[in-house]
Amino acid sequence: MFGLLRENKLVKIRSVYETKKYGVAATSLKELLKKGCKLLQIPMTGSHICLYEDGTELTEDYFQSIPDNSELVLLAVDESWSGFICDLSRLLNTDRNADLLIDATKGLLSDERSPKRRKLLGDLLLHIKDTSEAENRDDDKDWFQGLDVRFKTKSAYMKYNCESRIRGYMNEVKGYAETIQKPKLKDQYRKIEESLLMQLQLDKYNGCYFNRTETESKRLCTQEGWFTCQGAFDQDECKSLHSINPYGNRESRILFSTWNLDHRIEKKRTILPTLVEALQNQNSTDINKDYFYNLLFTRENLKLVHIVCHKKGAHDLQCDKRKMYRQGKRKVYS
Repeated sequence: MFGLLRENKLVKIRSVYETKKYGVAATSLKELLKKGCKLLQIPMTGSHICLYEDGTELTEDYFQSIPDNSELVLLAVDESWSGFICDLSRLLNTDRNADLLIDATKGLLSDERSPKRRKLLGDLLLHIKDTSEAENRDDDKDWFQGLDVRFKTKSAYMKYNCESRIRGYMNEVKGYAETIQKPKLKDQYRKIEESLLMQLQLDKYNGCYFNRTETESKRLCTQEGWFTCQGAFDQDECKSLHSINPYGNRESRILFSTWNLDHRIEKKRTILPTLVEALQNQNSTDINKDYFYNLLFTRENLKLVHIVCHKKGAHDLQCDKRKMYRQGKRKVYS
């Protein structure tokens, strides 16, 4: 009797795989299921309805409490829905929707005032404009805008980008010699410096780290060009899951310059002073140059980190004094 007194509730309903919504009026969940299944041609047996927003499944009582014009999804017996994120996931995984998504995001961004939402929309727009499959200059001229004409491929430039950073570290090693006052000690340091430079030249300044055409064991990115932040020097991973593909578009290429190849054991505060200390106790020929080379220029001590994860304060990590000298030449410390 009381069911007969219920007013029609008007809702918007759709199926899982279609975005078109239909207005349906019903006084009960049972009536809505019957009308919805007929309209969307879904078998009645085992079907169920949930909220579009978060995937909450409707019961009869819950149906009576939802407001008019609520957006709902009608599901067949073996289908599921976890909320509007399902639509976003499908949209991002469908290349044919890329242009529509870009235009929609630009429109939302132009009217958005919330800083947090503007950041989310900006990040989405940055990554959806992806041309990472293009490698040559002629295939993606916008990506190469502002770069020297000698770079014909994206990988060639990214290799150069990494080499430049490593060269900068080598220049700091050279410059540190000027802080050494004792002539003999400075001369010993210069010999080590020359050896490090020779090894770097043999390794082509480790430009392979940013080159996506290198083998997986050598590069820091995926084959498509995605880099993942490795977290701060004192963490095992990035808690914020920062990632970027500088091969994807020019904006990402430029933004990647703010990511750091950070020394876990610090270069100027720790490694170079320790090298000088080692030279004060032994000749340059007794120094384990491979150990210091790895700390200064290789992934053994370098971590690729997003600018937010780059801690600029002093690191509390020290060199291993047991490894400073070649085997059989190690200095014994009390």
